[in-house]
Amino acid sequence: MKIALFPGSFDPVTKAHVDILKRSVSLFDKVIVGIGLNSSKPSFLSSDTRKRMLEAVFADQPKVEVMVYEGLTVEFCKKINASYMIRGIRTVSDFEYEKAIAQMNHALVPEIESIFIVSKPGYSSISSTIVRDILRNHGDVSQFIPKEAREFL
Repeated sequence: MKIALFPGSFDPVTKAHVDILKRSVSLFDKVIVGIGLNSSKPSFLSSDTRKRMLEAVFADQPKVEVMVYEGLTVEFCKKINASYMIRGIRTVSDFEYEKAIAQMNHALVPEIESIFIVSKPGYSSISSTIVRDILRNHGDVSQFIPKEAREFL
């Protein structure tokens, strides 16, 4: 069984995340959306809210499961038997950052492959960080997040 992990903070989930996942799901038997908890990075939404939000967004995707994890992402991959890690690439700087992480992950656990999926041009400027800034300042984020996620914000 080909299992992939799509890790991230998803704080909040964006249309760019949804695009990457929907384009990758046909490549695998199962895709686990992993909400990584990072103690050095304060979150905007609770992990429970993010999990419920993602479950609502991907309710129509039977091959998708949402889980919360802590610690090294490659160790979580081993725990869930994922041989692949999906990463979205929006910009050249994303590629440089993700390439370095993929190389370190490969050194730690060589049997886990990183799969890079380039975002569609219309989504390249959307990031959770920018969406959080708009939310903090009471702006309208509806064009950047999936409609199923709005009720959680």
